[in-house]
Amino acid sequence: MTATEILKAYRTIAVIGLSSREARPSYGVSRYMQANGYRIIPVNPNETEVLGEKAYSHLSEIPEAVEIVNVFRRSEFVGEIVESAIQIGARCIWMQEGVSDEPAAARARDTGLAVIMNRCILKEHITLNN
Repeated sequence: MTATEILKAYRTIAVIGLSSREARPSYGVSRYMQANGYRIIPVNPNETEVLGEKAYSHLSEIPEAVEIVNVFRRSEFVGEIVESAIQIGARCIWMQEGVSDEPAAARARDTGLAVIMNRCILKEHITLNN
């Protein structure tokens, strides 16, 4: 699937590393996506609530279906995030700008997940709507 197809098909995004600090890119990007009709689920063990949504420590704790797992963590953490995304039945791994892991991406693709790597979901959404 292309980024455009993903953004049109899926509406629920678990954001790994979403911070309540407004200056952080994860906050601004997630706030924008939420304002544009996407369901944002924060995943950060250091938060209890972000953008009015309950935060979870781990993907496995989320009690609803997750379609996109949006990664705002360093590349060395992507492998374990992909494994968790596979376990919960996510549909897509989206690695933000500066985040990439080819072996983890290949593992995700091999299990049927769509993969977007080193691209900003906000920028892709703006491009889609222009």
